[in-house]
Amino acid sequence: MTLLQVNNLSIAFGGLRAVDDFSLEIEKGELYGLIGPNGAGKTTVFNLLTGVYKPNEGIIRLDGEDITRKNTIEINHAGIARTFQNIRLFHQMSVIDNVKVGLTERFKYSGIEGVLHVGRYKAMEKAMDEEAMKLLKVFDLDSERDVLASNLPYGKQRKLEIARAMATSPKLLLLDEPAAGMNPNETAELMDTIALVRKEFDMTILLIEHDMKLVSGICEKLTVLNFGRVLKQGETKEVLDDPEVIKAYLGED
Repeated sequence: MTLLQVNNLSIAFGGLRAVDDFSLEIEKGELYGLIGPNGAGKTTVFNLLTGVYKPNEGIIRLDGEDITRKNTIEINHAGIARTFQNIRLFHQMSVIDNVKVGLTERFKYSGIEGVLHVGRYKAMEKAMDEEAMKLLKVFDLDSERDVLASNLPYGKQRKLEIARAMATSPKLLLLDEPAAGMNPNETAELMDTIALVRKEFDMTILLIEHDMKLVSGICEKLTVLNFGRVLKQGETKEVLDDPEVIKAYLGED
């Protein structure tokens, strides 16, 4: 069944069409890659999918629901979570508190209850701690629950960002260049982490990535963007072997 359906999406900044007539369909449970040269429009697509930008044309449907004009919070509530190329954590908060930020919509209490530590406060905080620890165990971060996020190694910071995104219980997880800045060992561990997320949470994943080893190792299907337009879509091997993709993306003649 189709989870994400994007039809004829376009956006222009001034006279530049950053994304032009972009269409995409992702089935539930798929691990899908979005690749292309720098400046091809990949992150702009993510910003359109998450409501940061509103398209000039086109429709975005998540699980059959039209989310095209919803704002970022509404889209998150509808079921899309994302990470960023440059890791965005609360660096002076603990590992567990970073994950609990993602749980706040599911475990609520009033401001007065929070200040005075009365009413639902203790029960909700206990429930959040338990849920956060479940997530941290999946990502092998439970032993570092009280460590400041800024003190984690780079690879574990990336894991924590994914764990926080998963705390919102998304239907679709968007990963924006998750291997950026990683060494080969960290990248290999990240591949295992992404595969684990998919398996443990029955998650549908769309990722932007430049590391072709990672892309070819985990993605079932790819879309290649070039100058804001779709150059090629299909099975990973078929796409990566296409001469036009090699020329545009890898810079070969």
